[in-house]
Amino acid sequence: MSVVLDNPVAVRRAAMDLLARREHGRVELTRKLRKRGASAELIDTALDRLAEEGLLSEARYLESFVSYRARAGYGPLRIREELVQRGLAREDIEQALRDCGIDWREQLEQTWRRKFAGQLPGDTRERAQQGRFLSYRGYPLELIGRLLRGTLDD
Repeated sequence: MSVVLDNPVAVRRAAMDLLARREHGRVELTRKLRKRGASAELIDTALDRLAEEGLLSEARYLESFVSYRARAGYGPLRIREELVQRGLAREDIEQALRDCGIDWREQLEQTWRRKFAGQLPGDTRERAQQGRFLSYRGYPLELIGRLLRGTLDD
């Protein structure tokens, strides 16, 4: 049975239920509440109040998202693109990526070791395969090239 989101209390409760599961960005939370039938006015009011109370925080969401995706083996380019698609401001995304404290070189190497057992490519076909995988994961081409040449630490 679905709850009707036609009053401020119901919208706030639905938003808090979503936030209790994990951090959300304002755009994502708005989209989910709209999908459940809440009006734009009720959503804006509820989300403004949640932000004032510190329960809805874009900074916390960005920090959580970057950390989660990095642990899953994704690089900064892919994470940046996913956050842009989620409607977050580029400046905020760039700041979150700078502040995250992740060593992307080390992250790239760990991802590569997990996938390819630390074996440098033996021929151009293997090099292309490893490069495509790491590029798809969102690592900079310059770092990928250095890794596959065996000069990442230089």
